[in-house]
Amino acid sequence: MARRPTRPTRNSAAARPTAAPRASRDASPCLCGLPASYGECCGRFHATTAAAPTAERLMRSRYSAFAVGNEPYLLSSWHPATRPTRVDLDPAMRWAGLEVLATTEGSAFHTTGTVTFRARYTRRGEEGALHERSRFERHEGAWVYVDGSFVE
Repeated sequence: MARRPTRPTRNSAAARPTAAPRASRDASPCLCGLPASYGECCGRFHATTAAAPTAERLMRSRYSAFAVGNEPYLLSSWHPATRPTRVDLDPAMRWAGLEVLATTEGSAFHTTGTVTFRARYTRRGEEGALHERSRFERHEGAWVYVDGSFVE
């Protein structure tokens, strides 16, 4: 039986630095897997020049935020009732791809939604995957992450 994948830690010792300066990253393909540049896709959410229009887009932008080490965005897109005081990103974690498996509600016409996804990563040379069902809600008009549960 395979070992259960570990979740990004909230208490690791150091945050991972971003891989490249923002200007060069903006033109790169977006890490969330959609066919757009980072600047046109998740980068504008990270820069707070736009808000994610759906729960799925918020989940994709949060995946990208984990990948680029954007702790402030992760915290700001987390529901205040469940938000930790900080997110210490694991410097050994390298996110390698995202697959959205299912969505329930979460559109402009909903107040709640779920997104089930699989995020691949490598950590200290070992490959793994995080398979999670995340819950989202609208808070003060914006989509926010509430919590998630592992999917077996």
